[in-house]
Amino acid sequence: MSTTLELSPIEQTALGPLDAQKRLQNPVLKAPTHKPGRFGFRGELALRFSAQMADEARPPELTCDQFMAIAQLGEKTLPFFAGYLLSFEHLKDVAETLGDALSAGGKYFLFCNNIDLSKKYQVPYKGAMFYVLPIDEGTVYNELLELLYLEKNDLKKLDTAAKLDVIADTALKFDVTFDTLTYAEGLEIMGPVRNPNENRPV
Repeated sequence: MSTTLELSPIEQTALGPLDAQKRLQNPVLKAPTHKPGRFGFRGELALRFSAQMADEARPPELTCDQFMAIAQLGEKTLPFFAGYLLSFEHLKDVAETLGDALSAGGKYFLFCNNIDLSKKYQVPYKGAMFYVLPIDEGTVYNELLELLYLEKNDLKKLDTAAKLDVIADTALKFDVTFDTLTYAEGLEIMGPVRNPNENRPV
């Protein structure tokens, strides 16, 4: 008897192993989208876990925030994801966390807080190509809309899953090229890491 029938939709996608490892956290969306066979996630991707004592639940040591991704049933790689990193150096953690879920043809966007605001790069790493983009005060959602020339008002009336479908479908066709940068070169030119808690009311 086929075990596929016993698997939940997410378990049949590249997001399944991440879910099993409890890496998909604080979901705004974690459900099938409106496209046949597509599963969507929006939330946080846990990159590094804190050491835990017994059964205590500690928040992850490192996360990729504002993470959004789609996965197709029966496929082992993610066709699209985007997320926010406080520091460019954590691209390595993203690549290692996603591992076999990355593909050479995937569209992967990482908005980093400590790269030059006037620059956009493509960074090859572990067989995949990452678009590395600056982020100032914006959100990954708003930055993606701007990058992909999507009108916010056109998406306003859509639910979260439909918004993700539109963004992902547009991102999959994205073929603009930027300067190629190696991971090592990126480490050399990245700026200092901002304290995420500064200027926040206590």
